Amino acid sequence: MSERPRMMLAGVVLDAPNANELAAFYQRLLGWNAVEDEPDWVMLGAPAGGPGLSFQTESAYVRPVWPAGPDDPQMSVHLDIRVDDLEAACAHAEKAGATRADYQPQEHVRVYLDPAGHPFCLFL
Repeated sequence: MSERPRMMLAGVVLDAPNANELAAFYQRLLGWNAVEDEPDWVMLGAPAGGPGLSFQTESAYVRPVWPAGPDDPQMSVHLDIRVDDLEAACAHAEKAGATRADYQPQEHVRVYLDPAGHPFCLFL
């Protein structure tokens, strides 16, 4: 077998009904800047480098349900965001437009939903 070709994770892409609106939310939340901004595609770059976070418009987007039941649209990915102050981070997320999820499975983690319904976790 030949050697594995060089591969590097460049980013994570979230589908949304409107890529620009969801990117604007994550810009408010994370403070990252857009490095690519097209009508149906936006890529945010991490200030310290590393993988970016991108958004693409999907006309047939179906909002995931979390936690999902057997017949609900399933979450396929979620973001984990480490914070220094959980209470302050929660207040900031809500001010940016996030909604706190009804179900909170862990004491040191807070689950939020972005405007398109993607879950993300704030944790210490």
